[in-house]
Amino acid sequence: MTTPNKTPPGADPKQLERTGTVREIGSQAVWSLSSCKPGFGVDQLRDDNLETYWQSDGSQPHLVNIQFRRKTTVKTLCIYADYKSDESYTPSKISVRVGNNFHNLQEIRQLELVEPSGWIHVPLTDTHKKPIRTFMIQIAVLANHQNGRDTHMRQIKVYTPVEESSIEMTICMVGPLQMLPWLFTELHL
Repeated sequence: MTTPNKTPPGADPKQLERTGTVREIGSQAVWSLSSCKPGFGVDQLRDDNLETYWQSDGSQPHLVNIQFRRKTTVKTLCIYADYKSDESYTPSKISVRVGNNFHNLQEIRQLELVEPSGWIHVPLTDTHKKPIRTFMIQIAVLANHQNGRDTHMRQIKVYTPVEESSIEMTICMVGPLQMLPWLFTELHL
């Protein structure tokens, strides 16, 4: 009998941020959960503490809903799971869905997790490998290890690509003092 390979941990998302190519935008969203045990909700899921967690309290699928006020470009979703600490509460099958609202969500990724311990990086890209633009992301926990009923997720981060604007690029290339006359003309000042 063979043992399935464990899900390899990804790099700490803070390393992604330090590259300057992505920015965490979870604070710009409204977060909701299908259920939670009191004291184990959205605040714990977003508190940057790997010792705290969201714990569902109901029937599967367990849902995390991330809604943006405007259509937003998202590149990567990072989820922290720890099988050693959470055992049967650890997700084993996750569906990631995107859309404009609850009524038109479409699955873009389905993940099979095998005893994950660390950050799981989920690319949120279209068929051309470009970041998606969406109003809503839904993470659905479809199954847990050892047929566990409720789930634990320790942290979730949402990243957008960082793009420099043409004005910023021009200022960097030409220099701020030479840009002043152009900037005032462009802004009609």
